[in-house]
Amino acid sequence: MEFAALSRRDILRTAGTMSAAALAGSLTACGKSSQKPNIVLIMADDLGYEGLSCYGSTSYSTPRLDELAQTGVRFNHCYAQPLCTPTRIQIMTGQYNFRNYVGFMVLKPGEKTFGDVMQAAGYATCVAGKWQLWNHNEARGLKGQGVWPDDAGFDEHCSWLIEEFVDRYADPRLYINSREQESFPGAYGPDICCDYLLDFIERKRDEPFFAYHSMILPHNPFMPTPDSPQWKDGDRHEDHPRFFKDMVEYVDKLTGRVIDKLDELGLRENTIVMFLGDNGTNELITSQTVNGSVKGNKGYPDDAGTRVPFIVNCPGLVKSGLVLDDLVDTTDFLPTIMEATGASLLDGMVQDGRSFLPQLRGEAGNPRDWVFCHYDPDWADFPKSRFARDHRWKLYDDGRLFDVPADVLEQRPIMADSGGPESTAARRKLQAVLDRLQ
Repeated sequence: MEFAALSRRDILRTAGTMSAAALAGSLTACGKSSQKPNIVLIMADDLGYEGLSCYGSTSYSTPRLDELAQTGVRFNHCYAQPLCTPTRIQIMTGQYNFRNYVGFMVLKPGEKTFGDVMQAAGYATCVAGKWQLWNHNEARGLKGQGVWPDDAGFDEHCSWLIEEFVDRYADPRLYINSREQESFPGAYGPDICCDYLLDFIERKRDEPFFAYHSMILPHNPFMPTPDSPQWKDGDRHEDHPRFFKDMVEYVDKLTGRVIDKLDELGLRENTIVMFLGDNGTNELITSQTVNGSVKGNKGYPDDAGTRVPFIVNCPGLVKSGLVLDDLVDTTDFLPTIMEATGASLLDGMVQDGRSFLPQLRGEAGNPRDWVFCHYDPDWADFPKSRFARDHRWKLYDDGRLFDVPADVLEQRPIMADSGGPESTAARRKLQAVLDRLQ
């Protein structure tokens, strides 16, 4: 039975228990199959690099993601935008924000996304989870601007946060392939979205698919999950930072469910799974790591706001156990997906990113020399900023230069009239990037 045809009652009754038919035949190694590789892109909401134990966290247990890292590729230097909507625009369109960002919670109508690209390449497409690209807010004159998922290249969607801000965790309200919002009393929003995605994968197992799991977790409010004692014994709507640990570990659990479904259907060898965070962790959260504590700084352009975990796994294509220091930013995902699948840019699209597919195969590839950020969030009091950086040096457009490994909190700027030959050379190199990308 197809999920799209199920009633709300059926969805709740079958959540987490849907069985799959065995996949007839078998696929050869990913990238070598006669069928194009599937893509599953999972993006956690407000999870910085310090949030996974494979990155040294001692505050959270993430065994399923750790296993993906151990049997795939883990990147140490992946950078997103400091806030959710800016990252979503950037990763979906493959363009830096100065080209096409018009405001918080808005995807400019007519803008082509990776959903459109994959549709044109013959892929079935689905997004499940947070949308946040059709503005419901009266402020700033943007209400009603943006697009719905089905106008952004997605055949199917199970979405939270389109027309209004409503409950996302306990007793959620979601849109499922409709302009009509549905309530799910007694359910857990992330489970409903994950169940939908798994059903999509099962229904599309005989054709290439692109599944974008834009997770709701672990964004605040910090609330119990179904694995928290409070789910049964307390207030499911209680909001307290102590639940952040449970939420991160539920991210891990849901990721594991996706992997288990791919294994069950015999699709794992031909499916590239990517996992990343959309920005740094909430500033109310301090996590412990093997290298000390890390306070989240979502919304701000330092490492605690922009550096995110990034793992890629596909047993038939991706090398096992690689840890790479190559620089990656969220414009790089679209060109990588296109190279892996044979898809092409659509008319009028600009490509700012660079494919990292060769590195996934264990080849040298063509890694970046720098990462660029144009950030004008138009939300709350978060500051505008523009910077270019490499592994060590970071230059803002106001002239501040930081030696990041020696000054992670960016408290000691090196101005143009100070520093030595290394900082002078770094300033010259990074200023050229800032001058070019305007």
